[in-house]
Amino acid sequence: MPGASRSDERIPIALTIAGSDSSGGAGIQADLKTFHQFGVYGTSVITALTAQNTMGISAIHPIPPEFVVEQYVQVMSDIGADAVKTGMLVNAEIVCALAEAFDEYQPPLLVVDPVMTSSAGTPLLDPYAMSALIEQIFPFATLVTPNLDEAADITGSAPIQAREGMAVAAEKIHALGAQAVLIKGGHLPDTEDAVDLLYDGSFTTEFRAPRFNLEYIHGTGCVLSAAITAGLAKQNSLQEAVRFAKDFVTEAIKNKLNWGDGAELLNHFVTYRPEPTSE
Repeated sequence: MPGASRSDERIPIALTIAGSDSSGGAGIQADLKTFHQFGVYGTSVITALTAQNTMGISAIHPIPPEFVVEQYVQVMSDIGADAVKTGMLVNAEIVCALAEAFDEYQPPLLVVDPVMTSSAGTPLLDPYAMSALIEQIFPFATLVTPNLDEAADITGSAPIQAREGMAVAAEKIHALGAQAVLIKGGHLPDTEDAVDLLYDGSFTTEFRAPRFNLEYIHGTGCVLSAAITAGLAKQNSLQEAVRFAKDFVTEAIKNKLNWGDGAELLNHFVTYRPEPTSE
């Protein structure tokens, strides 16, 4: 791996490719804070600048695709990364440019959070970019982490209303090229727990956590995928990485920050640095 001569091999490196969130609740800022809480050194590639606060997004400024790629190449050719995640990719031009860069500097482990809209409903991915994301990025993915709405859009299915629908969507998305799929069921109706399903092509693993009665909290998907990426960078198994990440997000929600007049914010200050368990 590039950067193998760095002096401290004990510190894993994770790279996030995502949009900047001026509120700090999601995107690049949340990813880097999450990496830090897991004891992982974070690097970044910014795909878009956003002007936002807890009330929502007022403006989005996409970064030119060639500059997105230049950021990625500069990090990977020098420092390298033990794991990479993608979040907000904005448009098909950025998706296609990144896919070409992945051919040259392939991520050793890749978590794809197929971000389509913000928590408040603002579109974050050009409709034309979805097919490019599926065709060109999913085949590189160690894990894809859609929520229920994203899973339905990716598979072209009706809204997912039950665990059975989550399982079917996971199998369909896995067939599109990803090594594993985590369907996030936090908004599944009429359930006492927040249930996520991990499918690796052979087995389905269920992860449960308490459900919090919150109307609107910002950044849960970004933080979950970042925490999984950090776990993979630390050479946790996929199941461990997902479990540790879900525990971290649960604690961050439990200790949420009530700043601003809109969405509540995850508390990235919660300390969670688990060690792998023997299996």
